[in-house]
Amino acid sequence: MPKSVTASMLYDFIQCPHRVTMDEYGDPAERDEVSPFMQLLWERGHLFENEVIAGLREPFVDLSPYSLGEKEQLTSEAMDRKEPLIYSGRMSTDSLLGDPDLLRYQDGGYVAGDIKSGKGVEGDDEDLGKPKKHYGVQLALYTDILERKGISAGRHPFVWDINGDEHTYYLDDPMGPKTPGSLWELYQDCLAQAQSILESDGKTRPGYRSICKECHWYSACQEHLEELDDLTLVPGLGPTHRNTMAGQIDTREAMAAIDPVNYMRDNNVRFYRIGPASLQKFHERAKLIKTPNAQPYLKEPLALPSSDLEIYFDIEVDPLRDFCYLHGFVERHGGNNESEVYVSFFAEAETNDNERQVFEGAWKYLEERSHGLIYYYSKYERTIWRKLQEKYPEVCSEEELEMLFDPNRAIDLYGDVVSKKTEWPTRDHSIKTLAKYLGFDWRDTHPSGAASIEWFDKWVKSRDPSIRQRILDYNEDDCRATRVLLDGIRNLAVL
Repeated sequence: MPKSVTASMLYDFIQCPHRVTMDEYGDPAERDEVSPFMQLLWERGHLFENEVIAGLREPFVDLSPYSLGEKEQLTSEAMDRKEPLIYSGRMSTDSLLGDPDLLRYQDGGYVAGDIKSGKGVEGDDEDLGKPKKHYGVQLALYTDILERKGISAGRHPFVWDINGDEHTYYLDDPMGPKTPGSLWELYQDCLAQAQSILESDGKTRPGYRSICKECHWYSACQEHLEELDDLTLVPGLGPTHRNTMAGQIDTREAMAAIDPVNYMRDNNVRFYRIGPASLQKFHERAKLIKTPNAQPYLKEPLALPSSDLEIYFDIEVDPLRDFCYLHGFVERHGGNNESEVYVSFFAEAETNDNERQVFEGAWKYLEERSHGLIYYYSKYERTIWRKLQEKYPEVCSEEELEMLFDPNRAIDLYGDVVSKKTEWPTRDHSIKTLAKYLGFDWRDTHPSGAASIEWFDKWVKSRDPSIRQRILDYNEDDCRATRVLLDGIRNLAVL
């Protein structure tokens, strides 16, 4: 009997096709323990779903108490009765299996819906946001089952999200100006590939992605990637680029050995969507990685503004609560590390008033040090502060915020320096990777932004001062790591 493609399988496929292979055919003994952060996501999702259902003011058929074996028959019977709303149903046909949170009767048929503990669309503007692909393929599978059963009300399933909004997913509409294909077409492609994985015993290849570190197959895949000398271990070279070059350049060793000119025609690279500058960059990075004892270097002379006062800035955000709970700063005077001081603004309660207070405190702190230079890593801090300014305009104006992040005063060490002007013999350019390369050690044994979110959730529930201190120590170390990286960059030679 052929294996069924499920909605959760397609969700994972969008993130990483190899995840589907490993879940179906991987050795369970090679699985890492599920991270506390992922456990938190599951728990929060389950709790949110329960809250939504408990708050429903319309009658519905609740199938959640029943076993999986009973649900499918009960769902079919409920749809035959044309029940207006069915919760926790189950349905299958033609090797497709779906467990939609909701089935709603309308226009003579059913549409499926899911309850999500995140935002229902991509982007900050709920009205103009784009549908999320990983949500879309799940909803499309439910819709496909309903169509094959002849009881679909149309290709317009829905999501109920964390903000209490209902978002309709129009599966036949283009996904966006730069993505003319529809979610339905994306679903058909993902479905075909998922079925191929199931039919071929998992003939896929791992690839290094930013999301890998939270996956329970991380250790197994990383070991396999090293054995393959895989191209995705070159920073910036993702699975799509690797697959484009398959059969011609297949390893980091091969990439390091090429002459990029040999892969160009009329000043264009013959690999789809890889330009001359990108191919040259991948070549240089592969050479650096494969050269024993290679040292990082500057690609051009570095001219940074100078000040006696340097401020290293990092924030912590709980995206599940859409709440910025910590603004941290390490300030250094005259380049003297002994003078470093850590200053933090921590939200003692997860309320808008507390979020505003710590934002205001952090804003005033920087205002009072207007002569200092600010260093942060990636545009995340700037993005979150812009959102906070819109949310709390009484703290500062948009113009004042943009003046604060003027590049002559506030330097995005990743976007302005690392990605544009340096090269490193590492597999990625995260602050954790580069600072550790330079010898910096976090005090926590498992430091990560995801871990900090999980710690904050524990602190909210327990108010345990040791957990609060763990968060502060982690944030301080992130700030100091930014300083360590800046000092390391200043000591790089220009090649």
